Amino acid sequence: MALKIRLSRAGSKKRPVYRVVVADSRSPRDGRFIEKVGLFNPLLNKDNKDRVQLDQDNIKEWLSKGAKPTDKVAKILGAAGLIPMPAQGNNPKKAQPKKKAQERLAAAQEASAAAEEAPAEEAPAEEAPAEEAPAEEAPAEEAPAEEAPAEEAPAEETKTGEDQAGDENK
Repeated sequence: MALKIRLSRAGSKKRPVYRVVVADSRSPRDGRFIEKVGLFNPLLNKDNKDRVQLDQDNIKEWLSKGAKPTDKVAKILGAAGLIPMPAQGNNPKKAQPKKKAQERLAAAQEASAAAEEAPAEEAPAEEAPAEEAPAEEAPAEEAPAEEAPAEEAPAEETKTGEDQAGDENK
């Protein structure tokens, strides 16, 4: 019979509490177990003494009988000093951004590089037209004011011409 030291979930909905149990590896997660050897409450802070409660003597006894801890229980037991701390697997591919995120990042870097180069070249060119622009705007504002009365006069003439043409048809 293959023995495992593993977590068995207890507690209510969205408020988990795990029992550290010794169970047959073929039994269900929350099913039959041989002995309860501890308690783990993930909702408490990591520095809280009540987060992990272990019966160290029973755990050492079951380890000597050949019980294998699961990954999470091995970390808990390693932190408690009952077994050597397991090596944490580092999967660098899992931490990298996916394909689309890499494309967006590359596009953003190209855009920022182009934006850095463009203002450096265009900055002196932009200053000169900015100085000339107010001088050009002043005459442009006066010209429409002069043209406005001239435009009104032909409009009135056409109205009178149409009125005359309308009168002739009667």
